[in-house]
Amino acid sequence: MSVIRDPELERLLEDLHARSDGQVAALRRYETERTQQTPIGEVKAFLSDKLVALDRDKAEFCYQLCRATDARRIVEIGTSFGVSTLYLAAAVRDNVCAAGGNGVVIGTEYEPDKASAARAHFAEAGLSDYIELREGDLRETLKEIDGPVDFLLVDIWIGMARPALELVTPHLRPGAIVVCDNTEKYRNEYADYFACLEQSGFRTMTLPFDGGLELSVR
Repeated sequence: MSVIRDPELERLLEDLHARSDGQVAALRRYETERTQQTPIGEVKAFLSDKLVALDRDKAEFCYQLCRATDARRIVEIGTSFGVSTLYLAAAVRDNVCAAGGNGVVIGTEYEPDKASAARAHFAEAGLSDYIELREGDLRETLKEIDGPVDFLLVDIWIGMARPALELVTPHLRPGAIVVCDNTEKYRNEYADYFACLEQSGFRTMTLPFDGGLELSVR
């Protein structure tokens, strides 16, 4: 049973997760075959149509965390085609419906085509009013964040994880939650991110989801 009690949204998510799951084999094969010398342009071209969606159980967990904490201002690092964004926006919508007020998910996406596809998914789900998608380099688009942030999801190129955390950390409210994907699978690669968590006073633990899911609280 899904935590999403919205039949239309659930159908859309089923389709998007199925598309993402269908690309996993090609992604794993490419990851095995490519080398450090593979041109970045070639890597980006290969990934241009890949959803690389956050696993469904992780996305539902994020939804539950946002509902439990009544999150109203959420930042997502790495929107891609907007799958995980839909879960976050659904949580904000449901929080608003339950207790009034307002809320927003601030998404970030560098690739214009992915941003366009994500916006189409947001519209199809009827959640566009709860999402502000900032297109471009997050080091520029996240320079201004109004109000305290309740929840941060980091699911992006590993090299951008620490810069994103450094940008958003000053805006996190006390007790805010930060979630980062695949921290066990890429433990060494995330060394800078973990160092930033330590230096910034976070308490963190790696949850036993596939690849690891980092849950950090400041």
